[in-house]
Amino acid sequence: MPPKFMFTRDEITCAALNIVRRSGLAGLTARSLAEGLGCSVKPIFGLFKNMEEVQTSVLSAADELYQGYIAEDMAAGKYPTYKASGMGYIRFAREERELFKLLFMCDRKGEPLKPGKEMDVIIPLIMKNTGLTREKAELFHLEMWIFVHGVASMIATSYLDLEMETVSEVLTDAYMGLKTRFCAAEE
Repeated sequence: MPPKFMFTRDEITCAALNIVRRSGLAGLTARSLAEGLGCSVKPIFGLFKNMEEVQTSVLSAADELYQGYIAEDMAAGKYPTYKASGMGYIRFAREERELFKLLFMCDRKGEPLKPGKEMDVIIPLIMKNTGLTREKAELFHLEMWIFVHGVASMIATSYLDLEMETVSEVLTDAYMGLKTRFCAAEE
């Protein structure tokens, strides 16, 4: 008869995610996870092969949480849809600093650039709002995203502490500047 586990993979992932939230990925060890669960390491390694597998599960959970921020802000209707995606990204950086760093401020060399699911909505939206071709809309988004990532990174590292109202104004300014430049180039 197989052993009965005290925890599920999801419960262990949740505990590991909370450790990363508090202490970053460096704080996630078998010992710290076992301590957080109030058990030995045996239940962890009964469900996961090794700590790399736990980290992969944490990355997946962090990404799911991030996607929720984007979807929530885009659905809320407080901002235009495209702006809401940037606001959600920055809100995630503010509220989940360590998870933001885990997902977006690590060495990504050699990793293929894979667009997120939201690109299926965002690029056509930029094309509709600006009249740009797909190629130009993708470049527009890249430049805007570089700006948004910079703001988010400065907030995540406590370099800046901007109110979200100020962030909204700054994003509008950047968007309008890019739109003016791109649309003038189209004429």
